[in-house]
Amino acid sequence: MDSLLLTPAETAALLLSIKVALWCAAISIIPGVFIGWLLARKSFPGKSVVDSLVHLPLVLPPVVPGYLLLVLLGSQGILGKWLDQQFGIELAFTWKGAVAASAVMAFPLMVRAVRLSILQIDEALETAARTLGASPLHVFFTITMPLAAPGIITGLILAFSRSLGEFGATITFVGNIEGETRTLPLAIYSYTQVPGGEDQTIRLVIISIVLALAALIISDRMERQVTRKLGLRKIDD
Repeated sequence: MDSLLLTPAETAALLLSIKVALWCAAISIIPGVFIGWLLARKSFPGKSVVDSLVHLPLVLPPVVPGYLLLVLLGSQGILGKWLDQQFGIELAFTWKGAVAASAVMAFPLMVRAVRLSILQIDEALETAARTLGASPLHVFFTITMPLAAPGIITGLILAFSRSLGEFGATITFVGNIEGETRTLPLAIYSYTQVPGGEDQTIRLVIISIVLALAALIISDRMERQVTRKLGLRKIDD
């Protein structure tokens, strides 16, 4: 029975992972919705470049974004040094840096989900609202956003889930500090490297699987409910 109980270190890794994932989703939603809408609805010079840059973390080795974050936001980095001197904000080797690393890796998933959702919206609805005198901002918040809600929810859950599994960028940028930056993936890695760490590894692997499945199931249920309310299409349970 004792083998099923989490140690304080394991509990700390679990709670930190959830904390980082929630912050990751929270800071991704506004820029993710904006960029998703921009790529779905606007044409502008360099659009393909912007699209490629947004999705670049999906195809790069995770250590590359982590290293770039260290160069930019480290204590001696271009932006990191300025943030520390002006605002006292330190990101490297802190849980806040883990949030930044997770957000960079999860952001493409957020944008992609929002963009695909907006592309499915009939632009005639937005055009009709504008011809009736609605401002672009009013159209965005009363028509585009509600109809894109399933994609936004999906994007948030994907960002949350991606953050729970983030390893490469996190360990490169903030290290593997117990109680500060050691999230579930880092804790699992740590226990696999020490003799006798099999029980801890198995417990955390099971927890990771359960959290990921729960996030996906919740995402599916929420998307179904919102879709039904909007009357977009009939979905069988």
